[in-house]
Amino acid sequence: MYAIVDIAGQQFKVTKAQKLKVHRLEAEEGKQLELDNVLLVSDGKTITVGTPKVEGFRIAAKVMGHTQGDKVLVFKKKRRKGYQKLNGHRQQLTELWIEAILGKGEKFDASKSSAPAPRAVRNAEPKIKKTAATEVAAPKKVAAKKAAPAKTAAPKKAAAKKAAPKKDDKK
Repeated sequence: MYAIVDIAGQQFKVTKAQKLKVHRLEAEEGKQLELDNVLLVSDGKTITVGTPKVEGFRIAAKVMGHTQGDKVLVFKKKRRKGYQKLNGHRQQLTELWIEAILGKGEKFDASKSSAPAPRAVRNAEPKIKKTAATEVAAPKKVAAKKAAPAKTAAPKKAAAKKAAPKKDDKK
């Protein structure tokens, strides 16, 4: 089953248990959203197209986090005029987890959700620092060092030639 939904002015094809990046939405991380601007619904056998939207269908989604997109560089130049300008831009995005496509009269139970934890919660585990008490002393392997061959200094040749002074041939 899939649906085409309008989110923040863009249309997306969504299915259950899908991660989606959309333009920034005003919602907190971990909150549940219901998107009701469904334009098309397909259950594999029938396709329902809305005029302009399908009545009664909603999309249950969870906000995973807010991120930024890749940097886009915009370069403008007019040749032979000495004009060039470089601008950069990073789009603000919201990461959504599509939990269910709800039909007419269906309700979504958030306790049965299979959504992964938000990014802030996933990285919350403390890192264990290694100390002398936590490490078990393992025998260290000592590699035998090879002696470098002795270098002999070659005698320097005193071949410094002095340049003869130049004579002026002016008469």
